[in-house]
Amino acid sequence: MQLEKYLDSTYLKTPEQAGISKEETLLILKNLTDEAIENQIFAVMIRPDFVNEIRTYLDEKNSKVRLGTVIGFPEGTFTEKEKLEEAEKAISDGADELDFVVNYEALKKGNLDLVESEFLNCTSLALKNKKIAKWIIEIATLNENQIAEICQKISTWAKENFKEDQLKNIFIKSSTGFYKTENDKPNGATFEGIKIMLENSNGLPVKAAGGVKTNEDAVKMINLGVTRIGTSSAKALLQNSKSEGIY
Repeated sequence: MQLEKYLDSTYLKTPEQAGISKEETLLILKNLTDEAIENQIFAVMIRPDFVNEIRTYLDEKNSKVRLGTVIGFPEGTFTEKEKLEEAEKAISDGADELDFVVNYEALKKGNLDLVESEFLNCTSLALKNKKIAKWIIEIATLNENQIAEICQKISTWAKENFKEDQLKNIFIKSSTGFYKTENDKPNGATFEGIKIMLENSNGLPVKAAGGVKTNEDAVKMINLGVTRIGTSSAKALLQNSKSEGIY
């Protein structure tokens, strides 16, 4: 198994969250990018503020590593207009993939019209620009029925509004990795949650993010059927050593 082909190597802390400068953050991201290039990791996933610099860095190295970023991250409560504006800027700056956070608070309140509208318009923007759109549903905030429901809805909306050959570019993703849970409950991908996602995504690709800490867990996720894995310790997973990353 070429595990590296499934990995999105991820660093999503802001300088403020890490207690470091923007320049120090950029250095971390360049090191992350070098690691991805050296290990043939599929993609790097970073904050929108750094997309322009890392796009230039990848181009200078003539690398095929994909560049992804997050939109409406991490809480998902950005308005649709704000998500579209952030996505447009990321596309202009050179992002290949856009990981949008579903407004899961609206979802839990039953406001499916809002969730559907942001899904359709943001996905349309991504696909029109030949980008991949991933939708983070934040499974740690949802019960099993809600996980199944939103996966079914996203699949239905996708199939009703986009061409069949576009569906491979619309992912459902488990988690941001930044949600604060109580009593040390998992805040990322779990095998149980991923199984529900796969059973209800009706063929849309699924990304497991957060909580995949070992090579064994990564291989198990892939064998279940996930197409991508988001991790802050991609190299550790490849070397079959335990990840110390938070994501």
